[in-house]
Order: sequence, then structure tokens, then C-alpha cells
Amino acid sequence: MKEGTRVCKINYIVLLQELITLVIGIGAVVGAMMMWNDPSGKTWGGDSLLEMLRLKMPWPDLFFKNYIPSSIVLLVINGFTQLTATFLLFKRYSFAPWAVLINGLILMIWIILEWWLFGLNTMSNIFFVLGLIEVISAIYHRPRV
Repeated sequence: MKEGTRVCKINYIVLLQELITLVIGIGAVVGAMMMWNDPSGKTWGGDSLLEMLRLKMPWPDLFFKNYIPSSIVLLVINGFTQLTATFLLFKRYSFAPWAVLINGLILMIWIILEWWLFGLNTMSNIFFVLGLIEVISAIYHRPRV
């Protein structure tokens, strides 16, 4: 395989990683803002999910009176980290693939927790696949040592 061909493939992988991390990061920011706009979840259909969180998670009276604590966790764990990875990819930092790999693993763990809490659903399944794509692409694109 010619080295030029590999570079071209890696550029497509980086483009895919940039797109995925940006979509996930923006989605997390929008999700957090939605939770801040209506912490009860009634206007966006999250009130029944809040009840499931209260039943299955520890300290329900402290963390699950409304969606404010969940929104902060979503923003920090999936929003800021994915957007940071997007920035690292745009700037072509050599450790950007590691950030993508870690973000993919975090997202997959997050979705497994969602499956345990809420059961299988289309949105969680899509985000799990996106996390898996992040992991696979980061393994392929990681710097060779």
C-alpha cells in the first residue's frame, strides 16, 4: 500500500471523527439546555424517565428532584469532552485519536447505563453505535509508537 493512500484514508477517518464528536458534543449541549429550560421534563417528555431515575439510582432525593444535576453531568461528561476532542482533531494534535478513543468508551458506558435504566431505545442505540465508531476509528487512526 502506498503511503499516500494511507494518508488519504486517515484524512477521511479524521473527518468522520470530527463530524461524530461535533454532533455528539452539540447534542449534549442542546440536551443540557433542554433540561435547564424545563427541569421537570414535562414539556419534552422526560418526566416519566425522571421517575425511573428516582427508582433505580442512589440518593434520589438529592440528585433526581429534577433534571438540573443530570444536565450538568451530561454537559461535562459528553458535551465538553466531545467538543474538546473535536477541537483537538481540528488542530491535528497527535493525541487527538486518544481523546476520541476515551470519549467513545465513555459514551458506550453511558449508553449501557441508559439501557439498564430505561431499556433499549432507538436514540441510545444510535449513540452506542456512534461511540463504537469512535473507538474503532481511533484504534485505526492512533499514532504508531
